[in-house]
Amino acid sequence: MFLSSNIFKKHTKTFLFFTILLLAIVFIIIGLAKGGFHDTMGKAIRICLECIGIG
Repeated sequence: MFLSSNIFKKHTKTFLFFTILLLAIVFIIIGLAKGGFHDTMGKAIRICLECIGIG
């Protein structure tokens, strides 16, 4: 009984890991498709320029 319970926990952790990984990849692809990269990069550039006193 202990062995089967341990195997179940291992499979559950593996399943959960790959499910979260798949969701992360899907959300990254959606963000890239909607142009999120350009918005984020633009904000990062403005913040950096303000930090060094140019912007």
